Amino acid sequence: MKLMRLGAPGAERPAVLTDDGRTYDLTGRTGDIDGPFLASDGVERVAAALQAGSLPVLDTTGLRIGAPIARPGKVVCIGLNYRDHAEETGAAIPPRPVVFMKDPGTVVGPNDTVLVPRGSEKTDWEVELAVVIGRRARYLDGPTDAAGVIAGFAISNDVSERAFQLEQSPQWDLGKSCETFNPLGPWLVTADEIPDPQALGLRLNVNGVPRQDGTTKNMIFPVAHIVWYLSQYMVLEPGDVINTGTPAGVALGLPGTPYLRAGDMVELGIDGLGSQRQTFQNA
Repeated sequence: MKLMRLGAPGAERPAVLTDDGRTYDLTGRTGDIDGPFLASDGVERVAAALQAGSLPVLDTTGLRIGAPIARPGKVVCIGLNYRDHAEETGAAIPPRPVVFMKDPGTVVGPNDTVLVPRGSEKTDWEVELAVVIGRRARYLDGPTDAAGVIAGFAISNDVSERAFQLEQSPQWDLGKSCETFNPLGPWLVTADEIPDPQALGLRLNVNGVPRQDGTTKNMIFPVAHIVWYLSQYMVLEPGDVINTGTPAGVALGLPGTPYLRAGDMVELGIDGLGSQRQTFQNA
């Protein structure tokens, strides 16, 4: 299934998109697609309702697509998780996952306007596979246990301001947590539709120019390892989002460092997870 949220910011309604292209309204089944929904077997309940044919069709004409998860409890990010990306930025290949946090308030819809921060000279793009947690995870015994706590996957654009991130602070958070810096969606694709998260192509264009073209098979630390590893240091709760890293092709590593400016358009997609399109404006 493809779970989604449709409507104006702050007034999104939960829905499910099926393989036949129909969208069904979930407002009679849940108030939102969020941590409590996932923790209470919401995915299974929606599947049963679809099977029973008891959900009303939703007319999506003119409805904005919101982030598929209502504001996450936390957004955990993995840096330098593709060898080619580490090499293009001049960083060493990390022996352990590089972990940082991103303000959950950065999460916006997949096609929402993204704001270039005031004073920014180095706003950058990063197409990433996002993992959405569906069950509480603490001290998992091993990577093989990760699949049991994953609700599904989505596209994430881990927008970054490189001067804020790398030059103005010893930590990355300031360059990652600016307003609107995490478009997510369009869908939360349930885990059963993605049998191998390490076999997905990722791509991103800026103003029609291809910039990133990678595959999740090239992750240094695969999804299962990341979820297990994080569970040794923090409790992962339903609705939490994990950004798993980006392949080569970011502005920071390109000749001329073509950072984003107001008016630029970024388009990105991941196999099986849909696509995004954002226009950038000054904050």
